[in-house]
Amino acid sequence: MIHEEAVQPSGDAHDLLSASEGTETQAAFEAPLRGVLSPLAMRNLTLKNRVLRSSISGRFDHEDGTPTQTRLNWETLSAEGGVGAIITSYVPVLMSGRIIAGYATIHEDRLIEPWSDIARAVHNYGTKMIMQLSHSGRQMDVPGVQNLHQSTLSSTDRPESLHGFPTRAMTISEIEHMVHAFARAAWRAREAGMDGVELHAANGYLFSQFLSSGINDRRDRYGGSLFNRARFLLDVIRAIRAEVGSSFHLQVKLSAIDLNDVIPGERRGNSLDESIEVARWVETAGADALHVSIGSLFPHPLNPPGDFAFNTIASTYDAMLSSGEHTFRNYLFFRYPTLRPLFALLWNRMKRGRPVEGVSAAEALAIKRAVGIPVISTGGWQTRSAIDSRIEAGHFDAVAIARGLIANPDLVRHWEAGLEVPPRPCTHCNKCLLNAPKNPLGCYEPSRFDGDPDRMIEAIMRIYRVSSELVVPHE
Repeated sequence: MIHEEAVQPSGDAHDLLSASEGTETQAAFEAPLRGVLSPLAMRNLTLKNRVLRSSISGRFDHEDGTPTQTRLNWETLSAEGGVGAIITSYVPVLMSGRIIAGYATIHEDRLIEPWSDIARAVHNYGTKMIMQLSHSGRQMDVPGVQNLHQSTLSSTDRPESLHGFPTRAMTISEIEHMVHAFARAAWRAREAGMDGVELHAANGYLFSQFLSSGINDRRDRYGGSLFNRARFLLDVIRAIRAEVGSSFHLQVKLSAIDLNDVIPGERRGNSLDESIEVARWVETAGADALHVSIGSLFPHPLNPPGDFAFNTIASTYDAMLSSGEHTFRNYLFFRYPTLRPLFALLWNRMKRGRPVEGVSAAEALAIKRAVGIPVISTGGWQTRSAIDSRIEAGHFDAVAIARGLIANPDLVRHWEAGLEVPPRPCTHCNKCLLNAPKNPLGCYEPSRFDGDPDRMIEAIMRIYRVSSELVVPHE
């Protein structure tokens, strides 16, 4: 049993909201709900607004995959702030699929109970909860003891391109076992009280390793043509529908464009037209919504968009040095200022001409025009008018936000108060992401705390405030 402890908004946001409570209440009463604040009705799920906390995680959990009080605090933080739904942090369906040790899983029935505590806590705020079912494939940053010295599973024998994580191509029987694992994980999510599941088929994880022509080099029925490369994902969707029926919400996160050649020597991967075709097949197979991202690896210059904080990654990347054959090379680029411009030149070349906020909005629109189910756009969103105008124009139906809600968990409250952006908006510095392999998850941009490190650490550590009571066996 996880015992819930409320986590309060950061001091600055809490003070601002409290000071203007009367004005906000009046504004909310007078202004009809529109755009991003209006409800969203999908086939099997209705959200109170069109903001989904996107999946992002820290090392919150036990080594055996059991969620903790810190996990509950994290998943409820943005629910308290008013979002319509929480997409859980990346949840592996097997222990072989963890990105980083310390992430909660859903690979065994014993995990239903702790996840049900978390779902109940999120529901207390009128927020829906969608579990993101995932497998790292070859994109495993920190293996942990269960995966130590083992090659990761993938569509290919070729190592992951950025870090050089070792991998091997899955056999047909392993693919069939994986399909079953996803279906059972969806059943466990439903039994835990989740309102739906999301398949993470984007950003370089296992599904995209099969989907992408830049990665998948198989010669069997799971490789070659676009339909063959999509077969694994479609098999999983159909298996989930057979396991939980047609009335349980199921959405799929896709990369609209791979841009896999961000790493020199790699093939470009899937085009937008190919992803549109996959989106149509996914809808036909039984998906209720699509979540549109970009990029065939994570991180990618366009996901998450924004800056690359060299000083931050130079101090945290050593946690990954033993994981891949390219990690030492990368560490030299990050550690030494004379080498950083070369990495920046290669990394940033795909950003030209693209905004940070709404980096893949055009791709979301293209997919929206091709399907009949709701489309969720992700990519740096935090300005209400920018989101409202696109929702009202039919470009997409909702937004998924991660970094903007790390910076301001009560972002929705600011919009409800009539603000375009919060007083201290996310700077898209990406220090939250680059700290994650080694340090607690949170906002590490000092300018948002007026340069006060104590306030910054206090905000980061708020979700880690748990009961200090220890349980002594046999007492």
